[in-house]
Amino acid sequence: MSANTSVIMPGERVRVVEDAAKNKRVILGPGLRRLDDKVVASKAGPLRHKDPNTFWVDNYQRRYVPARGDLIIGIVKARVGDLYRVDIGSADTAAISYLAFEAATKKNRPDLNPGDLLYARVLNANADIEPELVCVNSNGKRGKLGVLQDGFFFKCSLNLARLLLRESCPALAALTDEMPFEIAVGVNGRIWVKAHSMRETVGLANAIMSLEQAGYAEIDKICGDLNSVMQT
Repeated sequence: MSANTSVIMPGERVRVVEDAAKNKRVILGPGLRRLDDKVVASKAGPLRHKDPNTFWVDNYQRRYVPARGDLIIGIVKARVGDLYRVDIGSADTAAISYLAFEAATKKNRPDLNPGDLLYARVLNANADIEPELVCVNSNGKRGKLGVLQDGFFFKCSLNLARLLLRESCPALAALTDEMPFEIAVGVNGRIWVKAHSMRETVGLANAIMSLEQAGYAEIDKICGDLNSVMQT
């Protein structure tokens, strides 16, 4: 991931994204929106870019605002007809159809109950309708999406979640060197982890949360001492 250190403000026209869109299709993440043929910022913060074509504003916010393509962790709240209502930490609940799961049919529906955790992708999100989720990729396969079984679930800041999802972040690689584990990170500030034992799982969560207030310069130092953090 490359980063632009310049800070943009709400309402400001973002010409670097407009220029990139002239040569290829670009994906606008949180903090950016289109107004006719212009791209403008809806939040204040540094402009970020992830190859090949994703741009967003790195804004420290408390409430998650859904954006198309986001990976999120949701909590099933209720079933309403052919849909499930899912809490994703935003102002509105999201909806997911029983057909939005791999190999799902009318006779083969997913067995979801209130309280179940879902790792899903935001299919549609705009101000006029509730967010729509799916648990399959473009090929109809679940991949890493779906119901999260057992493990340990906790919340973090939206900034930490985005940090962990970046390919350039050394934290998850350093943790993998310490022990094998499974992890699902939702850009909505939710994390699910599962290690060999509950003790290791809680230690893993502690290590991740130690990054909460860390800046980029401190992350390498913390990652180099994760073993001691996991023992606390």
